[in-house]
Amino acid sequence: MTPNASAPDLLFALLPDSGIAPDGPDTLAPLAAALHAQYPNAVTLNLHPPLRDGEGRCRWWADDTPSLEGVEAALPHLIERLRLEAARLGLPWERVALAGVGDGALLALEAAQAEPALVGRVLAFAGGYLSRPEHAPQDVCIHLLHGLADQRFSYRHVVDAAQALVDLGADVTADLLPHLDHGLHPALIAKAMEQLRTFIPARLWRAAVVAAQESERPVG
Repeated sequence: MTPNASAPDLLFALLPDSGIAPDGPDTLAPLAAALHAQYPNAVTLNLHPPLRDGEGRCRWWADDTPSLEGVEAALPHLIERLRLEAARLGLPWERVALAGVGDGALLALEAAQAEPALVGRVLAFAGGYLSRPEHAPQDVCIHLLHGLADQRFSYRHVVDAAQALVDLGADVTADLLPHLDHGLHPALIAKAMEQLRTFIPARLWRAAVVAAQESERPVG
């Protein structure tokens, strides 16, 4: 976990893709650097897949292809870790975000679906839902970031999920960038930083409306 001199105001938990070597380079370092540049008082926490395949590579689930059983087995540990870290830092769940790549993106999205009041935002790079969402997580901003040339996870699934979430009333953005294959590309990171800066959650709009109505009430 990256330390901060002052009290943290945000927690970003970063979930890498499956298939990385445990002693290899930090594939999430560019994302962590961008987050720290934009949010100096944020804490970033790298959460590594707990399983190892026959070649020693990290995996979120035993099979190459994600399944309902694999996702359900991975969720409890992730949820518990997020709750513990948020409590340790004294941060409410709205100030916690999940950012994942590939299988890590899928796990982040499914965690927000499965557990209410877990995170306030999800950044999903080069990954999507296990199946088309049937409900929208309450007060969670979902940012889908994908390459149109992704050969591992088709952008069509991302478009379909985004449309489903819009229909369900979710706070969602979907950025599909041309010529990008599977992975955490600098252009996707830049787009994610832009969405974090500019996208206003619906709950903040609601709070602003309520505040405006309160201020317009006659006194006495």
